[in-house]
Amino acid sequence: MPGMNEALKAHLKTGHTTLCRAWQILRADGTTFAFTDHDVPLVFDDTTFKANSGLGAKALSQSTGLSVDNTEALGALSDASLREDEIEQGRFDGAQVLCWLVNWADVSQRWLQFRGTIGELKRSNGAFTAELRGLTEALNRPLGRVYQKPCSAVLGDARCQINLGLEEFSIILPVQISKDGRTFTWENLDGFAEGWFTRGRLDVLLGPARGLWGMIKQDRTVGSTRTIELWEAIRGAVPEGTSVRLVAGCDKRFDTCRAKFGNNRNFQGFPDLPSEDWVMAVPRAAGANTGGSRR
Repeated sequence: MPGMNEALKAHLKTGHTTLCRAWQILRADGTTFAFTDHDVPLVFDDTTFKANSGLGAKALSQSTGLSVDNTEALGALSDASLREDEIEQGRFDGAQVLCWLVNWADVSQRWLQFRGTIGELKRSNGAFTAELRGLTEALNRPLGRVYQKPCSAVLGDARCQINLGLEEFSIILPVQISKDGRTFTWENLDGFAEGWFTRGRLDVLLGPARGLWGMIKQDRTVGSTRTIELWEAIRGAVPEGTSVRLVAGCDKRFDTCRAKFGNNRNFQGFPDLPSEDWVMAVPRAAGANTGGSRR
């Protein structure tokens, strides 16, 4: 088996093994979890792998070629390991997973058997099942650009190049009134036109829901009251006084890119793409059909 050290190979050939599995989960927010199905903790790579954590795994399917390696991890939900509220908040979505086959009598004899990410997570009756996807899963994603009129960039990314840290595009402020984690209300939120944040996002900066965010459905003003409504509620508590960031929205149109952001030079769509009616049009006897600019 590739990558397995000679000491572990020799141990396997004896027929009397002292083997277990060790798992490490690395979330995008930097939080790390480590478990083992052995009955005592293991320590290697400056990491302590907790024992008796209720985490196990089904058989691992691996093959050559471009097919996706996969398996499932089974475990119990608890405040000491994987919490149900954090799974609900999506904090484990796409987390990196490493799995070792380890000789618990000598942890230097180990083999990195699986490397991948967490896919679908299911929860029921205080337990969870996590689908684990191998590295070749990334090859299933479609790549390349789509010829379309709307911009294909994400506001503020490397292609868009807008600096969302500028005060005209975002604002950090404490929550005044929150309803169900979906509707937020402020008094006298001046400096931004009505609808400025529609299609933008709300980022939670502090508190239990820190790191979570939601897409803004509506930004409306009635008198001095400004109301921001999200498409889905934040999956965590956002009490009054919590610091949040409101980021301007973009509807992906060329006119908006030019007028609202002054960023038309980086527009990633094709505003002059002919419509289906134009493509299906028949030649005209009158007028010039030169194929020149449509503007």
